[in-house]
Amino acid sequence: MSDASPMPDVAIVGRPNVGKSALFNRLVGRKIAIVHDQPGITRDRISAICNRGARPFTLWDTGGVLGVGERELSGQVRRAAEEALHDSDLLLFVVDAKEGLSPIDEELARMLRKARKPAVLVINKIDIEKHEPLAAEFDSLGFEPSFLISAEHDRGISELLSEIERRLPSPANIEHRTSNIEGQIAIAIVGRPNVGKSSLINSIVRRERAIVSELPGTTRDAIDILYERDGRKFVFIDTAGIRRRGKHSSSVEVFSVMRAERSIRRADVCVLIVDLTMGVTAQDKRIAGLIQKARKPAIIVLNKWDLVRQRRGEKQTARQLIEEGSERIFFLEYAPALITSALTGQNVEKLFASIEIIQRAARQRIGTGVLNRLMRQAFEANPPPMVKGRRLKLFYATQAGGKEEPQLQSLEFVLFVNDPRLMNETYRRYLEARIRKAEPYPGLPITLTLRPRTGPRHNKQSGRRPGQANKQHIGRKRHV
Repeated sequence: MSDASPMPDVAIVGRPNVGKSALFNRLVGRKIAIVHDQPGITRDRISAICNRGARPFTLWDTGGVLGVGERELSGQVRRAAEEALHDSDLLLFVVDAKEGLSPIDEELARMLRKARKPAVLVINKIDIEKHEPLAAEFDSLGFEPSFLISAEHDRGISELLSEIERRLPSPANIEHRTSNIEGQIAIAIVGRPNVGKSSLINSIVRRERAIVSELPGTTRDAIDILYERDGRKFVFIDTAGIRRRGKHSSSVEVFSVMRAERSIRRADVCVLIVDLTMGVTAQDKRIAGLIQKARKPAIIVLNKWDLVRQRRGEKQTARQLIEEGSERIFFLEYAPALITSALTGQNVEKLFASIEIIQRAARQRIGTGVLNRLMRQAFEANPPPMVKGRRLKLFYATQAGGKEEPQLQSLEFVLFVNDPRLMNETYRRYLEARIRKAEPYPGLPITLTLRPRTGPRHNKQSGRRPGQANKQHIGRKRHV
């Protein structure tokens, strides 16, 4: 598939807490970046398509340059902003009218001039006309024209959008980038804080696109990292570390967990990262439960193998650790597991082999005749339990969907039965196990959809014999 015409990239830069994320949300028309009055909340680069004007563009929200109170991160955050300067076609330099001109603003202005990129000075927090004289202080920065806005109150945004459109380069002058590719596989990297999610992505793309730090919770927004490998297109969704909801240190953590959960829902494949030095924790199981609930294809990555080898030597083999991890996350038994060291890059390449295995499995189908014999044998070998004097009866089974364009999603098997309410969870798992014995479907969840057989009157009207299964009946779906 050829790439569509590339869109220009516009980056929002500025010191912490000047309203960059509020402007980002305002321009894209929805809340993506976290907005909070705590300085330095946005530390990673996040992007979205802005469609508010006549010409769409990719908008980037960078981490606050020279972050306050976190010296260890400030250098990395600054490098992320510098990368945005290098990659962008237009810069929105945001300052805070209420706080006034600061030495950091002046240093950043010098940095932008040195980059020799088109830049627009955006003076934020001019909430009412009475605040407009506050903008005069920023004339010394030498940016013309400047725009007075209030991102919070949508003041001056239309004028700013008009200026952005005027300053955007023509499509012919936009460098061809892979950041606008379509048809990619979306992979959500999920796990507890500080298990190595960003390190794994950095190891894969071989550049420091996601910020890595020993401080847990560095990635608070879900960020999309586009990557092309051997002609195949991927987008890695690096999510915030998921903590228990009762242990969030602030409302920012609550928003981050909500975004991580949404990232799971929009992904094609979820990669659950587990810290081998900690073992499988209760929180790892909770995150696995989110993946299971969303019915998403999954891979389990047991990370920090380098540290385990240092502590335990070769007493515990990789195979033993994989078996132990899979046993503890038994309800994701369909997910292939592999051991990696994101720090050293060991076995990271095997992640793509696992994705390929899942893709091949998605193309496999069980023929209708084979499936019906399989289900009949399963019912005869282990009859369903009685429920209030009634027993589940199977009339017909088929695998939904076709194999022309297989999707990375839950596999659906439709069972036509006497009463879907007679199926319990234990028997559902039993039938799923019998299906996987015939076709393992690694990494892919299985959904059994039960539909009731139509009654004799409907069968007579439709020309079917009483008792014959209605293969075309569209009943209420029930996932069990």
